[in-house]
Amino acid sequence: MKRNLLLSAAFFTTALFLTACSGDVDGVKKRSAEPEAVSSQQADQHADDDHGNETHSDEYQDDDHADDSHSDDEHGDEDEGSDIVKLSDEESREAGIVISQASMGQLGQTISLPAEVRFDADRVANVSPKVSGIVAKLYKSEGDTVKRGDTLALISSRELAGLKAQWLKAQTQSTLAAKALEREEKLFAERITAEADVQAARANFEALKAAKDAAENELHAAGVSHSALDNIATANDGDNANSFLSAPISGTVVRRDVMLGETVSAGDAGVATLFTIADDNVVWADIGVYKQDISRIREQAPVVLKSDEGTILAESSVAFILPIINETSRTATARVILDNPNGNLRPGQFVTADISVGESQVVLRVPLASVQTVEKKASVFVPVEGGFAPQNVTIGSESGGYVEIRSGLRAGDRFVSEGAFTLKAQLEKDAFGDDHGH
Repeated sequence: MKRNLLLSAAFFTTALFLTACSGDVDGVKKRSAEPEAVSSQQADQHADDDHGNETHSDEYQDDDHADDSHSDDEHGDEDEGSDIVKLSDEESREAGIVISQASMGQLGQTISLPAEVRFDADRVANVSPKVSGIVAKLYKSEGDTVKRGDTLALISSRELAGLKAQWLKAQTQSTLAAKALEREEKLFAERITAEADVQAARANFEALKAAKDAAENELHAAGVSHSALDNIATANDGDNANSFLSAPISGTVVRRDVMLGETVSAGDAGVATLFTIADDNVVWADIGVYKQDISRIREQAPVVLKSDEGTILAESSVAFILPIINETSRTATARVILDNPNGNLRPGQFVTADISVGESQVVLRVPLASVQTVEKKASVFVPVEGGFAPQNVTIGSESGGYVEIRSGLRAGDRFVSEGAFTLKAQLEKDAFGDDHGH
């Protein structure tokens, strides 16, 4: 019995000990698990925070993309505005901008030939002295504009002084002979003198009158006018030797081959002229026509003269074709007569002549100068709000200073017919300024 009690007590003690140990282990496990759970929750929260930050970063990136998009829009607007030349109506007028409507017109085939601008031979004058003498004064020089009758130079001429003296003597003798004839005729009427005396007086008068007329004609040949004859007898000392060289036509002095104090001679073919005056308000353009092209050119055919750069200088028509062939160049000459009020054409200048030949067709055409190359494309400028903008066109054949428009412009559309080059230059200037600013 006692033995059983001891065994029971031992078993109960052992059970309590095992229970306590099991509780401690569970506590330890529970305590060790709690930090791990906390760490896991913190890690999960940190991951969530990182994901939130990533989302926030994406939002910033979206904002950046939006800013870039806005910047691109602004740049696009800037590019679109940069193609417009901004000019007010007043500035356009000052720049010589002319707006026209595109229209249909005749356009034919053309051939291009070389031409040279020359003076109109009827508007050139070589001025030479009419009496020999010494140049005492010069009034005009090269480049001066003169009118007909203007004084070019003063020549002191002993020859002229002698001619005037002869005229004065002949005039005096003629006057005295006239009075003697009158007296003889009166005496003959009173039967006081013989008829022979009257005839002798008349013969003497006629001879002296002829001498006077001859001396007067020599003075006229020396440039002395009728009105100046009356002043010869009352002239101051030395003035009768003065010969004034006058301009025979209006124009410009293009050459002067005389100096102050130089001795000049009249009627000497070997001596150069003193002055050359030319009127370039009307000029000629002589076109060299090759023999294979002579049959294609007709009188009154439209002609456009252009510079080496392609700028239109003048428009006219063939006046006539000379009937001879130049022996050296083997070309014929087609002459164009041109009005040149602004002096744009200068004699001696070489140009290109576009002559219309063949049949013409009705097409949409614009002046050749109105088409400009913008960004390597043929373009015309059209009026837009605030200025002018280039508009691409497709061009065709050229003739008579006009070019065919095949597309990009319709009949009735408004475009810049004069001043397109000015707009192109301004457009390029603005584009250069924008690039330089960037």
